[in-house]
Amino acid sequence: MSVYDIILKRRSIRLFTQETISDEIITKLLESAMAAPSACNKQPWEFYIVKNKELREQLKTVSRYSNMDSSLIIIVAGNDKRSLSHRENDFWIQDCAAATENILLTATELGIASCWCGLFPMVTPVKKVRKILDLEEHIIPMALIHLGYSNENAEPRTQYNEKRIHILD
Repeated sequence: MSVYDIILKRRSIRLFTQETISDEIITKLLESAMAAPSACNKQPWEFYIVKNKELREQLKTVSRYSNMDSSLIIIVAGNDKRSLSHRENDFWIQDCAAATENILLTATELGIASCWCGLFPMVTPVKKVRKILDLEEHIIPMALIHLGYSNENAEPRTQYNEKRIHILD
């Protein structure tokens, strides 16, 4: 499958089976995440792999959008101690977003369904995730990714819209 096909096939899936994802697949997801570009190659990301059912149940409640039953959750977080200039910029957000998208695309290629639930900059979900995972203040949870095998069928699609394209010759 081409990268283009994978991009069109990637959809936010919210219904999952409870089949577990192998450690081999998890490693591939993380390898692809860490292959993402990052400002000045600071790589300010941290990844929390949540297999534990009790913790997954708690994480489902951090926002009204995160309430899904997946067999795996990955929290993508920024490490403020490794960001470009320590809170003087938000490049860690772009770096972590690129890593998150790499996880989603690789999951799609490997037959794993996913749904990206945003955390940062929402204060309450960030605080809840910090508390549940006992994270230090310099770790900023940016995304909660539900992963698992799909229990729904979503057709590939594009959302191409010419009205949003502005060509400057």
